Amino acid sequence: MSETISQGLGRREVIAAGLAGAALSTLPLGAIAQSGKAAPDAPRSGLATVPAHRIEVPMPHGGVAAGHPLASMAGVRMLMQGGSAADAAVAAMAVMNVVEPWASSAAGNGFATCFHKRSGEISSLAFTGGAPMLLDPDGDPKDLDHGPRAVAVPGAFGGWIALAKRFGRLPLATLLEPAIGYARDGHPLDPSIAMFITRAQKTLRLYPTSAAIFLPGGQPPAPRSIFMNEPLGRTLQALADADTKARKGGADHGKALDAAYDWFYTGPVAQEFARFSEATGGWLRLADMKAYKPQWDKPVSTNYRGLDVYSSPLTSRTGLELCEALNLLEGWDISTLPADGPDLTHLLIETFKVAKADVYHYAADPSFAQVPVEGLLSKRFAAERRKLIDRARAMAYPTAGDATRFQAGMFDRQPPMFAMRGDDHTRGGDTTSLSVVDEDGNAIAVTTTVGGGFGTFVVMGDTGLLCNNGLRLGSSAPYVGHPNRIAPGKKALLGNGPTIILDKGRFRMVFGSPGGETIGQTQFQFLVNVIDRGMPIQAAIEAPRFAVEADPNFYKPGAAITVQMEGRYSDAMIGALSGMGHRIERVGPYAIGSIQGILADPSGARMGGSDPRRMGYGVGY
Repeated sequence: MSETISQGLGRREVIAAGLAGAALSTLPLGAIAQSGKAAPDAPRSGLATVPAHRIEVPMPHGGVAAGHPLASMAGVRMLMQGGSAADAAVAAMAVMNVVEPWASSAAGNGFATCFHKRSGEISSLAFTGGAPMLLDPDGDPKDLDHGPRAVAVPGAFGGWIALAKRFGRLPLATLLEPAIGYARDGHPLDPSIAMFITRAQKTLRLYPTSAAIFLPGGQPPAPRSIFMNEPLGRTLQALADADTKARKGGADHGKALDAAYDWFYTGPVAQEFARFSEATGGWLRLADMKAYKPQWDKPVSTNYRGLDVYSSPLTSRTGLELCEALNLLEGWDISTLPADGPDLTHLLIETFKVAKADVYHYAADPSFAQVPVEGLLSKRFAAERRKLIDRARAMAYPTAGDATRFQAGMFDRQPPMFAMRGDDHTRGGDTTSLSVVDEDGNAIAVTTTVGGGFGTFVVMGDTGLLCNNGLRLGSSAPYVGHPNRIAPGKKALLGNGPTIILDKGRFRMVFGSPGGETIGQTQFQFLVNVIDRGMPIQAAIEAPRFAVEADPNFYKPGAAITVQMEGRYSDAMIGALSGMGHRIERVGPYAIGSIQGILADPSGARMGGSDPRRMGYGVGY
């Protein structure tokens, strides 16, 4: 490095060099002066722009990257008390329920992807509830947007218990302690959450139990005001007490957690849910709560450029989308394409159109429909579908391919088109995600959701809990005869796709993102940034993103496609893509997705990254 260049080294570059392992002692003295014009904190040394808004977080013993700093810190508290990645994940999820209530709830749904270092096993946990058995599939779709009839069976708390039983070490009272404190005593309300409450206040006012919590004194709470959810605090405390009482009575770790599970799914919480639902015209009943079970399964997977990618299986669509998109892209050498040029971005856009068309055609609850998962993940299927893509022109949203041809054994083919009943426009979704590694090398990614923002908008009686409105159009298909059409007991699809990457059996990466229809697209672009472009995790997270949007929905071939592009893309890029036939809509500069992830370099050093697009933060120790 020349003396001229080193004296112009900015404070962020000095910090970044240190985090990257560069030996600052090898730099000329002028670059690391402690005083004068070239000092790291001197005003003249500051850069006009910064390569990243946050510094990567070292995690030598472990760490958490979550959608809120209080959640990350709660998880790290568990790790520092000897807890596992599962303990940290449960504690962080519980805090997210309190501090990001518009996107997370113990009565919501979600997926976890888990890497157990000692066995080398990767497993997937679905904590997704289905439709209540009283649901009328021919009712008004607007009833599924919000209100008592929009309630899907709560799954998240069952997922917390399943994670803690299989991989956890600490008592539930320890895991829930941070969340109970923030709910009971309050916490400074993030300005973005205050904004969401203000935007949603008209709907929240429809439901007195919700207005009592989210509109204290009849008005939305101010940013940074101390916000409390005392009913939620009491519910979480009662669940912790059920676990503690069982332990005092001689129960082991698993049996004590079962006591808390029963308190939620057959005891006082379930009874209050059922009472309130029936009183307000909802469909949820005690039998639905009792019948629910979280489900362990094998993740879906593919190999991309020598790395093994593991993500959520059905009833998540995102694992399938991500794996098929990677299979499609792998057929091209993109190493020579400029990252800031239109050719690479065009290929990524077209790749995801094809993946969306295929997955939306077939994906459904496998208890109710045959789904050619093997065919959708086939490299041969990807090779056939890749032929649709013109490297110079945007295609119309395509008809799905015949994945059944690449599926072993006999398979019933799906009908090519379905009859519409009324409204067929997809409703949006809102989610949160977190990633954890512990000192033993175990890793867990969790993406959890209440569906659309604030879910059903209805706090269930005196529990302080919002439920998932996952039966709404989009998660369920609006077309009669489609395999993902809602039905009693059937699980609608989630977009959650927490993902783990291994390199010849060694941990490489754990990550996830919220964002509804954009989740798979966000994770896909992030992976391309890391694997193909060789970017460090924080830079890969903060790089500009696009999102493909379909009108009226992704179920319908020929749907009108708009490509939303963050405002940091250049005018030249937008112009070139428009010239290829893409319909472009500029959105905010940091508007799409919110990756929370942890990446290991070849030496094994683990670095956490968190997305500035929301209030996510990484904490390591």
